[in-house]
Amino acid sequence: MTHSAPEFIVYPQLESSNLEMKRLASKQQLAEYSLVITPNQTAGHGQAGNSWESEKDKNLTFSILLRPGFLAPHLQFCISKVVSLAIIDTLKTLGIESSIKWPNDIYIEDSKVAGILIENSIFGHRLEYSIVGIGLNVNQEQFVSDAPNPISLIQHTKLNHRLDDVLESLVDQLEHRYHQLETDRTALIDTEYMNALYRKDGTHLFRDEHGEFEASIDTVNEMGLLTLVDTVGTKREYAFKEVGFVL
Repeated sequence: MTHSAPEFIVYPQLESSNLEMKRLASKQQLAEYSLVITPNQTAGHGQAGNSWESEKDKNLTFSILLRPGFLAPHLQFCISKVVSLAIIDTLKTLGIESSIKWPNDIYIEDSKVAGILIENSIFGHRLEYSIVGIGLNVNQEQFVSDAPNPISLIQHTKLNHRLDDVLESLVDQLEHRYHQLETDRTALIDTEYMNALYRKDGTHLFRDEHGEFEASIDTVNEMGLLTLVDTVGTKREYAFKEVGFVL
């Protein structure tokens, strides 16, 4: 049985690479690792509809198609873990230390350098496909949106980075991490995800619907729920958007 090769599809401009990948995937049987990329994404967004600012020709804005049929739908957060770790790995090859702000924002120190939007299609009892959208700030030197704390690689390193080189490295790292998932190395993935979490050590200020409180990170479960332990020892479990850091 032969498998079609991944497609590399470039558009001069798109509103959203995820939307375009979704449109293409609904019309044809795209191979795993097919990629939609544009140098000018005009209406990108992240989790819960948050907008994503990207200056033309300065950053990486793309979507890649995965077909994790081996993964039960209730374990879909594993995709988020491996994508986050792949970006961490990529930045490490550039000499940049970064962390994962739960659930999957990528931070350099206290500023956001990359965002991830994963949209899954479930068919019956399996994941039919996952569209992984990634926005990585690379060579943008000024940000004008109301995003609170963006940073780019050039701002951090004072060096210009070749977009093609960063993309190639990122796809390679993603394939490596995804292979770990395919071969059931979930314990390693879980450990490295927890070790890479932003503010994983110590007590920090958080905010939920009841107000601000101090707590430390305890764990993130297989469905992506975050458990915090407050200063009186009470464990609090949260889904995405139910709690946030006070930065």
